Amino acid sequence: MPPFFHYQILGNPVYRYLLFLLVVMAGCVLVRVLGGALLKHLDRVTERTKSRVNDFLRYSVRRYLLPVAYFTAFYLSVRVLNIGVRLAEIINTAILAFFVILGAMFASSVIVALFNKYWETKRADANRELVVRIISGLLKVLIWGTALALFLENIGVEINALIAGVGVGGIAVAFAAQAILGDIFCFFSIFFDRPFEIGDFIVAGSHSGTVEHIGLKTTRLRTLDGEQLIFSNTDLTTSRIQNYKRMEQRRVLFKLGVTYDTPADTLREIPEMIRQIIQSMPDTSFSRSHFAAFGDYSLIFETAYFVLSSDFEKYMDIHQQVNLAIKKAFEDKGIKFALPTTTVQLHENRD
Repeated sequence: MPPFFHYQILGNPVYRYLLFLLVVMAGCVLVRVLGGALLKHLDRVTERTKSRVNDFLRYSVRRYLLPVAYFTAFYLSVRVLNIGVRLAEIINTAILAFFVILGAMFASSVIVALFNKYWETKRADANRELVVRIISGLLKVLIWGTALALFLENIGVEINALIAGVGVGGIAVAFAAQAILGDIFCFFSIFFDRPFEIGDFIVAGSHSGTVEHIGLKTTRLRTLDGEQLIFSNTDLTTSRIQNYKRMEQRRVLFKLGVTYDTPADTLREIPEMIRQIIQSMPDTSFSRSHFAAFGDYSLIFETAYFVLSSDFEKYMDIHQQVNLAIKKAFEDKGIKFALPTTTVQLHENRD
């Protein structure tokens, strides 16, 4: 071997550097050939099965397995050289950082993919994409935070004090932004519990309207008068909510009074008249109609029936038709509705 190959550079003869380059090149060629063959095989399997699992395997091989193989080839090549303790520590730290980063990327991609797959089976929702994006981000933060803690601990950094400091800072931030965080947590409560959805007509306290938007901090309603009401999510989740869209039918209860001079035979006919009127209306179910009480100035009839729809406008249209039909039937029979009356008796003073 010529003397040049024994010439020392940084503690290694020249022939070792040549051997290092040869091993690196051979390793890269081997990885490229085997990796290419594996990817072609996965391509053929994917074309036959059209499976998302095969797509994910192909993506994982290209994104994670091949970089690991190339890095392993480089690491084995470095073993050919005589390196100092300090350089060995640097290389070992770089290897640890590489595998921690790659492991965190792989874990986050798998967990997020499984989470997205789970939510694809759920009912579609206007806020699903936002919630999935937020939760996916939180999962990634958790995974990368864990990976960073493991890396720092393995290179000798004392992380207990660091975690304590981060915890104190987190508590301070939470106290400063507790109102905002409360609304965000209430948003997740609304999303998962689904007390209402976009398009539902709800009553919250003394306010009512159709839900137009559910955001991270606020929810917007559109009232029947056209006004927009903006609630914080905390206000909605802590109040009693009536959701009229969930109604399968509406129960209608109303009373009417006729005069005291109405004959008894006519009084017996009134419940049957009302029953026939209601049953003649589409999308209704008659419940009852009775002579219920003697009022101060009228004989009171109480009637109950159901409108077989949750639509408020349809309910009002049907009830209007019922009222008009009752008014016409009473006019045809000569039945008079009672009005408040006052009788004044005058006594002659003979003194």
